[in-house]
Amino acid sequence: MIDKIEHGNVILAIIIRAGYKKEGISFFTPNDFSQQLGYMNRPKGYTIEPHVHNLVDRKVNLTQEVLYIKSGSVRVNFYDDDRNYLESNIVNTGDVILLAHGGHGFEILEDAEMIEIKQGPYVGDEDKIRFTP
Repeated sequence: MIDKIEHGNVILAIIIRAGYKKEGISFFTPNDFSQQLGYMNRPKGYTIEPHVHNLVDRKVNLTQEVLYIKSGSVRVNFYDDDRNYLESNIVNTGDVILLAHGGHGFEILEDAEMIEIKQGPYVGDEDKIRFTP
């Protein structure tokens, strides 16, 4: 199952649930996102041709991050750009979430291990604004 969290016409997050399964390849993000989120399901013996990626200048204005929930349960709270609470969603072991726009915060519901992927380099205090909900 794929869940899209939206506010107005803006995608705040995309969640790929652990039980999602489909043949082939699917991408869930618009082409203009700086992080592209996809899923592949290929049979034994399938070959992906060796390849290298070209150097392409890209301009990234907004950090988008992906979290893989390796174990546990996490409540994700979503906020608009003005820091107003919108809604919450729970991600569990095996889920993947792309945080694309707006604000977000987390509450660990069960001991959790998460793997985070985002653009770098990290620029410290310039990278984000923390706020009290």
